[in-house]
Amino acid sequence: MTAPLDVPESASTAPSDGVLAGEDRKAIEGRSLGQIAWRRLKRDKVAVAGACVIVFLILVAVFAPLIVSWLGHDPLEFHEDLTDGRTGAPTLPFGGISSEFLFGVEPSNGRDIFSRVVYGARVSLLIAFLATLLSVVIGTILGVVAGYFGGWVDTLIGRTMDVFLAFPILVFAIALAGVIPDEAFGLKGDTLRVALLIFIIGFFNWPYLGRIIRGQTLSLREREFVDAARSLGARGPYIIFRELLPNLIAPILIYSTLLIPSNILFEAALSFLGVGVRPPTPTWGGMLADAARFYTIPHFMIFPGLAIFITVLAFNLFGDGLRDALDPRGKR
Repeated sequence: MTAPLDVPESASTAPSDGVLAGEDRKAIEGRSLGQIAWRRLKRDKVAVAGACVIVFLILVAVFAPLIVSWLGHDPLEFHEDLTDGRTGAPTLPFGGISSEFLFGVEPSNGRDIFSRVVYGARVSLLIAFLATLLSVVIGTILGVVAGYFGGWVDTLIGRTMDVFLAFPILVFAIALAGVIPDEAFGLKGDTLRVALLIFIIGFFNWPYLGRIIRGQTLSLREREFVDAARSLGARGPYIIFRELLPNLIAPILIYSTLLIPSNILFEAALSFLGVGVRPPTPTWGGMLADAARFYTIPHFMIFPGLAIFITVLAFNLFGDGLRDALDPRGKR
């Protein structure tokens, strides 16, 4: 027989409550789903870089007047002495780029491109964020209602989604912008145009989110926690707002971050076609439309084009990282 090993008294003694209450307890402390998702998101360097760019763009839009007062000129101020009166081209080399005009000047009128790009961020981000918010509110409510109640409610909302998805939004936006007067609904000028764009973009884009939320709700309504709520006498509104919606936060956030860049591109397209915010208010799409007339002067279209490209890319990268963090099973 093999002799039993001698075990020291200190090793055989169970850890005291004091030890468990100290550092060991911190080591085994549980984490919420939000904390786990945050840790995953922080490890995704590409998504973090996208988030940093988004924060930077928001700060630029918020503090546009301060930035322009330090580094640029009034975006509506003409500097015709810096352009050729015959061709309209900037007289200084490289499109007029200098320490005074960081991105150069516009042909013909000599307006500061840097200041117009900075102020253009205000319009693009404001319209994109508010239009996305409108789409999320409508799509979430109708998607949850359709998925939870089913039956004729689901059929009615589903057919409404089909109609909106088949609707030619761009044609409608062009037509509506042409018939709306300069003053309506107590609004006028740029305020009216911005409100109109937010309504068109947000109201006609909700079915995309609605279908996703409807599919998630169809899956969640058969889960045990919903059956438990029903067995305790909970009614539909309580189950929707207290049981279903908290579990739909992840897909709502993910799709919202991916919908914002689409709305930025849509607003730029409308401004490019001349039915967005009217000149001389600077917008990225409007600047590209003006630059198309001076295709031989590339810097005029490079900077607003880069602003759109970087903004859309940052939101897409952050949206992909957020999706992987909140839904690791779908990670590539």
